[in-house]
Amino acid sequence: MAAVVVVGSVACDEVVRLKEPLARGVHLNGVRSGVRLGGGGANTAVALAAAGHHTTLVSSVGRDGEGDTLVAELARAGVDTSAIARCDRPTTHSIVLVDPDGERTVVNVARCEEDAPPERLLAIPADVVFVRSRRRDLGPLLARRIGECMVVAHVPPIVPGGCPAHVLVGSAPDLSPEDARAPLAMGAVVAGDPLRWVVVTAGPAGARAFSSAETLVAPAERVETVDTTGAGDAFAAGLVHALVAGQPMAQALALAVRFGTEATRFAGSVMPAEAVRRLLC
Repeated sequence: MAAVVVVGSVACDEVVRLKEPLARGVHLNGVRSGVRLGGGGANTAVALAAAGHHTTLVSSVGRDGEGDTLVAELARAGVDTSAIARCDRPTTHSIVLVDPDGERTVVNVARCEEDAPPERLLAIPADVVFVRSRRRDLGPLLARRIGECMVVAHVPPIVPGGCPAHVLVGSAPDLSPEDARAPLAMGAVVAGDPLRWVVVTAGPAGARAFSSAETLVAPAERVETVDTTGAGDAFAAGLVHALVAGQPMAQALALAVRFGTEATRFAGSVMPAEAVRRLLC
């Protein structure tokens, strides 16, 4: 399998399951459902490790009990945690509100981010680098890696030259109407000349992939949704897994949609390893 480097957050997700749909300006009832490993980087890295890749996570956590617990859980899941920095600030902590239909709303109440971009990214062997970070200063590092390996990056941020990448991935609700209408134009601004594909996810509607030559569509299976937290991260894991194996985008997109859909069947931020392996059988 491949050497995969994931750049992204590690978070402690504190979950509240709502008894009514989330709405503005009302009083809601909910039930605390405990805490769990989360964060876009962690969610993607665990799924890729379960798929059999040597997966190194470039991230940061605090020098606190939450950080210790999350790093230990990542290691048990098979993720290489040697590139996770420890910072003198609280570990990223999120309140995850899950409504009766399984849709999630995430509220970050603490964010642990290094002051400078992670230069150690340059020294880690990789067949593919996946970026799931809203940092706006990663461009120079990615520009130095893009000639060495495949780079797949999530947007936003939508910053000129901010994410030199071969493939950009974005969620339709995160894009402006203009960018949603012209994803390749947006991608060219963000990723520059190396860009080959822009992939746009649309939840239960599946996903589309855009290149200069074609547009691909992958519909999603209808399932009973339990929790949508981490579905986009599972999608990214499926996409990276297929692309680094040399599969064409049509097959990679279909597998990514199956990963994202499968993740919604479980009450968790991280898709269970058994589910990943079942999808790849």
